[in-house]
Amino acid sequence: MTYVSSDRASGPTRRTALAGLAGGAGAVLAAGCTTSGAESAHAPTSRRTEAAQAAAGGPTPGVMTLFKDPLFNFSGLLALGASGNRAGEVGGVLTAVNAINKAGLSAQTYTETFKTLGDQLMAAPQGSEPGTETTRFRALRAAQYYGQALFFVLGSDDPGSEERLYKAGRAAWDTFCALCDPAPVTANIPYGRTPLPVWFFRPDESDERRPTVILTNGSDGQNVDMWTYGVSAALERGWNALVYDGPGQGQLLFVDRVVFAPRWETVVTPLVDWLVARSDVDAGKIALTGLSMAGDLAPRAAAYERRIAALVAMPGVLEPWLGFPPEVRKILTPDKEETNRIWNKEVAPELSATAAMTMKKRMEPFSVPAMLAAREGKLFTDFSTPAKRIESLDITNVVGRITMPTLVLDYDYEQFYPGQPRQMFDKLTAPKDYVKLTTATGAQLHCSPMAPQQHCEVVFDWLQEKLSAR
Repeated sequence: MTYVSSDRASGPTRRTALAGLAGGAGAVLAAGCTTSGAESAHAPTSRRTEAAQAAAGGPTPGVMTLFKDPLFNFSGLLALGASGNRAGEVGGVLTAVNAINKAGLSAQTYTETFKTLGDQLMAAPQGSEPGTETTRFRALRAAQYYGQALFFVLGSDDPGSEERLYKAGRAAWDTFCALCDPAPVTANIPYGRTPLPVWFFRPDESDERRPTVILTNGSDGQNVDMWTYGVSAALERGWNALVYDGPGQGQLLFVDRVVFAPRWETVVTPLVDWLVARSDVDAGKIALTGLSMAGDLAPRAAAYERRIAALVAMPGVLEPWLGFPPEVRKILTPDKEETNRIWNKEVAPELSATAAMTMKKRMEPFSVPAMLAAREGKLFTDFSTPAKRIESLDITNVVGRITMPTLVLDYDYEQFYPGQPRQMFDKLTAPKDYVKLTTATGAQLHCSPMAPQQHCEVVFDWLQEKLSAR
């Protein structure tokens, strides 16, 4: 197996760096995708040329180009890939893509098109009464399309509709869940002053004790993504799956206004407490997965919550702050006043509309004032507070505490956290495995947006092996 490390390019000004911010799980310059080290020295010229094209913001090798902008393209690929799990429709997504490109790609056209698609699915077809399964999966697709719109709404003409748009997606998700057979058990698990909403999926309503997977979302994913990246696969294997909103996610962010917390074990431990008290959970076979930035959160929790039997980081992330370009990280100084002076006087006035939207999106899960300002069409003025919170998610010195078997995933052309999965793997002292999903099978890019089924096969086959051995 080939291991690829990645070094960040240097040189851009703050303005050009910020103008290049893009992505669905972290802010990063495309230059972060270049190859380096041993691979660069021995790779064919064509491979190095392809990597250079990717670094320059061009099409990544082997990736279907839905939109010329890599930020929009990545999001569109996620919707397209979800179709394999009925959380999208190939024809619906491609029709939306064509409509957006025809109208002119922008946050406004993207948001408006996908919201309309969600609205249409949640309305009963004229002249007929849809069956339960039809209604169920129309709602699942609607949740996907509302989630697509939600990601870009802060750059649209109506950023103040963010909470309403989230609630539309949540209503679609809840409709889907209510029509599942059996419907997932729902609960609010105590967590500080704001409980954690959970959805506990089971293959049936018996009291048979089964392996259970706790599925942890990233910095901007929605519950529908957990269906694609775990619930469906768990149910097919006769396992339970727990989906939840933690701080900085879903209901806790958009409605309750609770931002990300660095001590993620304080989030996961109450979930484990709730699970082990159930008669249908095998307390010795509880696994924890973390998708996207949760490749940092889940390992942090597992380092302290020893009842976790197996851990999967998808991908492995040590320092989410390194997902931002060096030029952005340099804004943060030890002095809060100086940091915010640099941001407000030197950086913010130079941002393009696209870069400003991206920064609003990237910072809102870490700062309620930033989120509220964005909903008013404004750029936040306090850069220091959310940046410090992101910086505090560093788990470099915590990974050594993990004791359970751990799988670290990596991806060809990982565009948000290049090099970090391998670095995490090297630091682990627990039983461990490393798998890179590759371009050869269409599974490249962060979280394999075009190949979530393959992604789940790798993860759940590995979990099956580890949990069966217990």
